[in-house]
Order: sequence, then structure tokens, then C-alpha cells
Amino acid sequence: MLKTIPSLIPEIRKTIQCISAQEGLPKCESEQGVLVDVREPGEFSQKSAQGAINIPRGLLEMKMLELFPDAEKPIYIHCATGVRASFAAEQLTRLGYKNVWAITCKLEQIC
Repeated sequence: MLKTIPSLIPEIRKTIQCISAQEGLPKCESEQGVLVDVREPGEFSQKSAQGAINIPRGLLEMKMLELFPDAEKPIYIHCATGVRASFAAEQLTRLGYKNVWAITCKLEQIC
């Protein structure tokens, strides 16, 4: 049986670290982490969080390994609603990154 995205997200969030923007943004800054926006470039250009870099989810694994080869680097991922961020955090954790956080709120709470 196929799973829907709304049914899959709670399962994924049990396996990753999730954080709100209110907690995550100051933590990212204090840890000298990287804030990654996994939305598409067109979305990113319309509105983005201060200091975020744009790496679309489809390129995330390749670009992160190239740009941030340190498995301990604090990584905070966001998108528009937290859904893509959750999938991205799961994938980076599978790659071996140890300090990955999905910001699970809406974009308006980040910007």
C-alpha cells in the first residue's frame, strides 16, 4: 500500500531531530552552523531567511558533501512548511551527518 505524505511525515519526524525556528535560528548562529533552504531557487528568490543558503532538495546530497564535508557540522534545514526539510534531514542523516535539525514550522516564522 502506498503511503501519503501526511501519513509519512510523523514517521520521519520520529527518526530525526526537529526544532522550531524560534529555537533553531539562535542555536544555528551560536554553533556557527549552516542554515539551508531546500526550496527551489524561484521560491528562495521570492523570500528567504537571513543568512540561509539555497540548496534545492534534489541537489542536496551532492552539494552538501561537496560544500560541507564535516559530518559534525551543525546543519539546520528549512523549507516553506517543514515537509521538505524533514525529508532532507532524514536523507542527510542517512549520509552520516550527525548534527542535522529540521526546522518544522512555516516559512513566515523563519523570515
